[in-house]
Amino acid sequence: MAIHTNAPILETVGLRKSYGAHEVLKGLDLSLDRGEVVALIGPSGSGKSTFIRCLNMLEMPTGGTLRFRQKEVHPGFRDKGEQIGIGTLRRHVGMVFQHFNLFPHKTVLQNVTEGPITVCKTPRKEAEERAMHLLGQVGLSEKHAAYPNHLSGGQKQRVAIARALAMQPEALLLDEVTSALDPELVGEVLAVIRKLAEDGMTMAIVTHEMAFAADVANRVLFLDQGVIAEEGSPDQVILNPQNPRLQGFVARFHG
Repeated sequence: MAIHTNAPILETVGLRKSYGAHEVLKGLDLSLDRGEVVALIGPSGSGKSTFIRCLNMLEMPTGGTLRFRQKEVHPGFRDKGEQIGIGTLRRHVGMVFQHFNLFPHKTVLQNVTEGPITVCKTPRKEAEERAMHLLGQVGLSEKHAAYPNHLSGGQKQRVAIARALAMQPEALLLDEVTSALDPELVGEVLAVIRKLAEDGMTMAIVTHEMAFAADVANRVLFLDQGVIAEEGSPDQVILNPQNPRLQGFVARFHG
């Protein structure tokens, strides 16, 4: 497991998100340090996915502050003064979704190179070389010419991870990336994420895989009803929970 330093890459202060009168996030504070892996756990409807989507401004917070490398992120797409825009944030903070979101009309290789070529203006040859290296890392080099509809769910998710890594992000956000997979395919995706953690990738992971969270995370946050109800090491939060709601939640996964 990577040793992290006290240099926050992402930070939220009092982050709030409402849909009309319904407040989903009620003032969340998070500091994600370089090399740190934070797991977000909690029951359905607790605000986990909304929170992680706010970290990439896919959901616009309705209150509080989001900072990337100590610079406040504003809702526009251009940097201004000491603030950075959403475009800069997303170039440096990758996102992997529950349902892959691959381009069906593009090959695996084209899916992975699309961002670097169109957003970063990376020369095609350089982008393709890096993409093939990343596909090798996730065990899919031989599928580079295949289209997504010829891949299993686990393979699609590994392509999605390679696609996010192709942008050379400083941090990676993963939103329940195994929940849409058949159980026998979960392990192959978790193995890729575990290797990223060992290599020092900064990650925030929404997951229901308790054993995986305990194994790979430096810190675990338990969200309940829009607040961080408990926070600490995996040993503290998963193996020795204090919050009664957390005790009940964790017990469900231990039979």
